[in-house]
Amino acid sequence: MKRLAGVLLILLSGQAAPALALDELAKSAPMADGKSINYILTTSGEKPRYAVILMPGGVGTLNPRMEGDKLVMAGGGNFLIRSRELFAAGPFVAASTDATTTPDRIMAIVRDLERRYGKLAVYVIGTSRSTDSTMALAKPLDGQVAGFVHSSSMNAISSFDTRPFKSRHLIVIHNQDACRSTRPSGGAAASKSFGTELIAMEGGKSTGDDCEAYAHHGYYGIEKETIDKIKAWIMAGK
Repeated sequence: MKRLAGVLLILLSGQAAPALALDELAKSAPMADGKSINYILTTSGEKPRYAVILMPGGVGTLNPRMEGDKLVMAGGGNFLIRSRELFAAGPFVAASTDATTTPDRIMAIVRDLERRYGKLAVYVIGTSRSTDSTMALAKPLDGQVAGFVHSSSMNAISSFDTRPFKSRHLIVIHNQDACRSTRPSGGAAASKSFGTELIAMEGGKSTGDDCEAYAHHGYYGIEKETIDKIKAWIMAGK
Protein backbone atom coordinates (compact mmCIF):
# COMPACT_ATOMS: atom_id res chain seq x y z
CA MET A 1 0.00 0.00 0.00
CA LYS A 2 2.89 2.40 0.72
CA ARG A 3 4.21 1.87 -2.81
CA LEU A 4 0.77 2.48 -4.31
CA ALA A 5 0.36 5.68 -2.28
CA GLY A 6 3.80 6.85 -3.41
CA VAL A 7 3.01 6.22 -7.06
CA LEU A 8 -0.31 8.05 -6.72
CA LEU A 9 1.50 11.07 -5.24
CA ILE A 10 3.99 11.07 -8.13
CA LEU A 11 1.17 10.71 -10.65
CA LEU A 12 -0.81 13.59 -9.16
CA SER A 13 2.18 15.89 -8.86
CA GLY A 14 3.09 15.20 -12.47
CA GLN A 15 -0.34 16.33 -13.64
CA ALA A 16 -0.04 19.94 -12.51
CA ALA A 17 0.36 21.02 -16.14
CA PRO A 18 -0.87 18.07 -18.25
CA ALA A 19 -0.18 17.95 -21.95
CA LEU A 20 -3.17 18.20 -24.23
CA ALA A 21 -4.19 14.71 -25.28
CA LEU A 22 -4.85 14.11 -28.95
CA ASP A 23 -7.03 11.53 -30.71
CA GLU A 24 -6.34 9.88 -34.03
CA LEU A 25 -7.95 7.06 -35.95
CA ALA A 26 -5.47 4.20 -36.04
CA LYS A 27 -5.39 0.77 -37.63
CA SER A 28 -4.29 -2.33 -35.79
CA ALA A 29 -1.70 -4.73 -37.08
CA PRO A 30 -3.21 -7.44 -39.33
CA MET A 31 -5.04 -10.24 -37.54
CA ALA A 32 -4.79 -13.91 -38.46
CA ASP A 33 -7.37 -13.41 -41.24
CA GLY A 34 -5.30 -10.56 -42.71
CA LYS A 35 -7.78 -7.86 -41.69
CA SER A 36 -7.07 -4.84 -39.50
CA ILE A 37 -9.46 -3.01 -37.20
CA ASN A 38 -9.89 0.68 -36.48
CA TYR A 39 -9.27 1.99 -32.99
CA ILE A 40 -8.88 5.42 -31.38
CA LEU A 41 -5.33 6.21 -30.32
CA THR A 42 -5.10 8.92 -27.64
CA THR A 43 -1.70 10.35 -26.76
CA SER A 44 -0.32 13.17 -24.61
CA GLY A 45 3.06 13.62 -26.30
CA GLU A 46 5.03 11.99 -23.50
CA LYS A 47 6.90 8.78 -24.36
CA PRO A 48 4.64 6.04 -22.99
CA ARG A 49 5.68 3.12 -20.81
CA TYR A 50 2.13 1.89 -20.28
CA ALA A 51 -0.83 1.31 -22.57
CA VAL A 52 -4.48 0.88 -21.67
CA ILE A 53 -6.93 -0.74 -24.06
CA LEU A 54 -10.39 0.61 -23.25
CA MET A 55 -13.60 -1.23 -24.10
CA PRO A 56 -17.00 0.47 -23.61
CA GLY A 57 -19.88 -1.14 -21.76
CA GLY A 58 -23.45 -1.46 -23.00
CA VAL A 59 -23.57 -2.99 -26.48
CA GLY A 60 -19.80 -2.51 -26.61
CA THR A 61 -19.75 -0.84 -30.03
CA LEU A 62 -17.40 2.06 -30.66
CA ASN A 63 -17.09 1.84 -34.46
CA PRO A 64 -14.59 4.74 -34.80
CA ARG A 65 -14.41 6.29 -38.26
CA MET A 66 -13.74 9.49 -40.12
CA GLU A 67 -16.62 11.52 -41.53
CA GLY A 68 -14.91 14.15 -43.62
CA ASP A 69 -12.17 15.52 -41.36
CA LYS A 70 -14.00 14.63 -38.13
CA LEU A 71 -13.41 11.55 -35.97
CA VAL A 72 -16.76 10.11 -34.91
CA MET A 73 -17.71 7.15 -32.76
CA ALA A 74 -20.57 5.50 -30.92
CA GLY A 75 -20.56 5.22 -27.14
CA GLY A 76 -18.57 8.39 -26.53
CA GLY A 77 -20.33 9.02 -23.23
CA ASN A 78 -19.22 5.72 -21.71
CA PHE A 79 -17.11 6.13 -18.56
CA LEU A 80 -13.92 4.74 -20.10
CA ILE A 81 -14.30 6.36 -23.50
CA ARG A 82 -15.19 9.85 -22.25
CA SER A 83 -12.20 9.59 -19.88
CA ARG A 84 -9.64 8.44 -22.45
CA GLU A 85 -7.69 11.74 -22.27
CA LEU A 86 -7.27 11.26 -18.51
CA PHE A 87 -5.99 7.75 -19.10
CA ALA A 88 -3.54 9.00 -21.75
CA ALA A 89 -1.94 11.66 -19.51
CA GLY A 90 1.63 11.06 -18.34
CA PRO A 91 3.57 7.95 -19.40
CA PHE A 92 0.42 6.33 -20.81
CA VAL A 93 -1.18 5.85 -24.18
CA ALA A 94 -4.85 4.88 -24.57
CA ALA A 95 -6.40 2.71 -27.28
CA SER A 96 -10.21 2.68 -27.41
CA THR A 97 -11.89 -0.18 -29.26
CA ASP A 98 -15.06 -2.23 -29.53
CA ALA A 99 -15.61 -4.70 -26.71
CA THR A 100 -14.43 -8.14 -27.78
CA THR A 101 -13.81 -11.64 -26.50
CA THR A 102 -11.45 -12.41 -29.40
CA PRO A 103 -7.82 -12.45 -28.20
CA ASP A 104 -6.44 -11.78 -31.69
CA ARG A 105 -8.25 -8.41 -31.85
CA ILE A 106 -6.59 -7.28 -28.65
CA MET A 107 -3.16 -8.56 -29.66
CA ALA A 108 -3.44 -6.86 -33.07
CA ILE A 109 -3.77 -3.54 -31.23
CA VAL A 110 -0.89 -4.47 -28.91
CA ARG A 111 1.34 -5.22 -31.90
CA ASP A 112 0.53 -1.85 -33.47
CA LEU A 113 1.18 0.01 -30.22
CA GLU A 114 4.53 -1.70 -29.77
CA ARG A 115 5.45 -0.99 -33.39
CA ARG A 116 4.93 2.68 -32.58
CA TYR A 117 6.42 2.88 -29.09
CA GLY A 118 8.42 -0.25 -28.36
CA LYS A 119 7.70 -2.62 -25.50
CA LEU A 120 4.85 -1.47 -23.24
CA ALA A 121 3.07 -2.76 -20.16
CA VAL A 122 -0.42 -3.25 -21.61
CA TYR A 123 -3.59 -3.35 -19.51
CA VAL A 124 -7.02 -4.28 -20.86
CA ILE A 125 -9.84 -2.37 -19.17
CA GLY A 126 -13.55 -3.05 -19.31
CA THR A 127 -16.54 -1.50 -17.59
CA SER A 128 -20.03 -2.82 -16.93
CA ARG A 129 -20.99 -5.26 -19.71
CA SER A 130 -17.50 -5.23 -21.24
CA THR A 131 -16.23 -6.90 -18.06
CA ASP A 132 -17.77 -10.02 -19.58
CA SER A 133 -15.02 -9.50 -22.17
CA THR A 134 -12.21 -8.85 -19.68
CA MET A 135 -13.15 -11.98 -17.76
CA ALA A 136 -13.36 -14.04 -20.97
CA LEU A 137 -9.99 -12.74 -22.20
CA ALA A 138 -8.19 -13.36 -18.91
CA LYS A 139 -7.27 -16.98 -19.65
CA PRO A 140 -6.27 -16.79 -23.36
CA LEU A 141 -4.29 -13.57 -22.86
CA ASP A 142 -2.75 -14.54 -19.53
CA GLY A 143 0.91 -13.59 -19.54
CA GLN A 144 0.60 -11.84 -22.93
CA VAL A 145 -0.63 -8.58 -21.40
CA ALA A 146 0.42 -7.08 -18.09
CA GLY A 147 -3.04 -7.10 -16.60
CA PHE A 148 -6.77 -6.48 -16.59
CA VAL A 149 -9.02 -3.95 -14.89
CA HIS A 150 -12.67 -4.86 -14.30
CA SER A 151 -14.73 -1.78 -13.35
CA SER A 152 -18.41 -1.81 -12.36
CA SER A 153 -18.25 -5.50 -13.13
CA MET A 154 -21.11 -7.77 -14.04
CA ASN A 155 -22.29 -9.88 -11.11
CA ALA A 156 -20.34 -12.88 -12.40
CA ILE A 157 -17.22 -11.21 -11.00
CA SER A 158 -18.16 -12.62 -7.59
CA SER A 159 -16.99 -16.10 -8.68
CA PHE A 160 -14.10 -14.98 -10.90
CA ASP A 161 -10.98 -16.54 -9.41
CA THR A 162 -7.87 -14.63 -10.48
CA ARG A 163 -5.41 -16.69 -8.44
CA PRO A 164 -4.31 -19.01 -11.30
CA PHE A 165 -3.30 -16.11 -13.57
CA LYS A 166 0.13 -14.58 -14.17
CA SER A 167 -1.28 -11.26 -15.38
CA ARG A 168 -2.38 -8.78 -12.71
CA HIS A 169 -6.07 -8.12 -12.03
CA LEU A 170 -7.85 -5.18 -10.42
CA ILE A 171 -11.53 -4.82 -9.54
CA VAL A 172 -12.99 -1.29 -9.31
CA ILE A 173 -16.39 -0.66 -7.73
CA HIS A 174 -18.49 2.31 -6.74
CA ASN A 175 -20.04 1.59 -3.38
CA GLN A 176 -23.23 3.44 -4.40
CA ASP A 177 -23.61 1.65 -7.76
CA ALA A 178 -27.35 0.82 -7.79
CA CYS A 179 -27.36 -1.19 -11.03
CA ARG A 180 -28.77 -4.65 -10.33
CA SER A 181 -26.47 -6.27 -12.89
CA THR A 182 -23.28 -4.83 -11.39
CA ARG A 183 -23.73 -4.96 -7.64
CA PRO A 184 -20.60 -3.67 -5.88
CA SER A 185 -20.96 -6.51 -3.39
CA GLY A 186 -19.89 -8.89 -6.18
CA GLY A 187 -16.52 -7.22 -6.61
CA ALA A 188 -16.03 -6.98 -2.87
CA ALA A 189 -16.84 -10.69 -2.52
CA ALA A 190 -14.31 -11.63 -5.20
CA SER A 191 -11.63 -9.60 -3.48
CA LYS A 192 -12.38 -11.28 -0.15
CA SER A 193 -12.57 -14.81 -1.60
CA PHE A 194 -9.68 -14.71 -4.07
CA GLY A 195 -7.48 -11.83 -2.95
CA THR A 196 -8.04 -9.81 -6.13
CA GLU A 197 -6.97 -6.22 -5.56
CA LEU A 198 -9.88 -3.84 -5.11
CA ILE A 199 -10.49 -0.11 -5.42
CA ALA A 200 -13.78 1.07 -3.90
CA MET A 201 -14.95 4.58 -4.83
CA GLU A 202 -17.44 6.89 -3.10
CA GLY A 203 -19.25 10.08 -4.01
CA GLY A 204 -19.73 11.92 -7.26
CA LYS A 205 -23.13 12.44 -8.87
CA SER A 206 -25.83 10.14 -10.19
CA THR A 207 -28.37 11.02 -12.88
CA GLY A 208 -30.76 8.98 -14.99
CA ASP A 209 -30.80 5.20 -15.24
CA ASP A 210 -28.83 3.45 -12.48
CA CYS A 211 -27.10 1.26 -15.10
CA GLU A 212 -26.03 4.06 -17.42
CA ALA A 213 -22.83 6.05 -17.78
CA TYR A 214 -23.85 9.19 -15.86
CA ALA A 215 -24.87 7.39 -12.70
CA HIS A 216 -22.60 6.22 -9.88
CA HIS A 217 -22.26 3.15 -12.09
CA GLY A 218 -20.15 5.30 -14.44
CA TYR A 219 -18.18 7.18 -11.76
CA TYR A 220 -19.84 10.41 -12.83
CA GLY A 221 -18.17 13.40 -11.22
CA ILE A 222 -15.24 11.36 -9.86
CA GLU A 223 -13.71 10.26 -13.15
CA LYS A 224 -10.30 11.77 -12.45
CA GLU A 225 -10.09 10.42 -8.92
CA THR A 226 -11.03 6.94 -10.13
CA ILE A 227 -8.59 6.97 -13.04
CA ASP A 228 -5.76 8.33 -10.90
CA LYS A 229 -6.18 5.33 -8.59
CA ILE A 230 -6.30 2.87 -11.49
CA LYS A 231 -3.15 4.38 -13.02
CA ALA A 232 -1.37 4.38 -9.67
CA TRP A 233 -2.16 0.67 -9.32
CA ILE A 234 -0.82 0.03 -12.84
CA MET A 235 2.39 1.94 -12.14
CA ALA A 236 2.91 0.10 -8.86
CA GLY A 237 3.18 -3.21 -10.73
CA LYS A 238 6.47 -4.92 -11.35
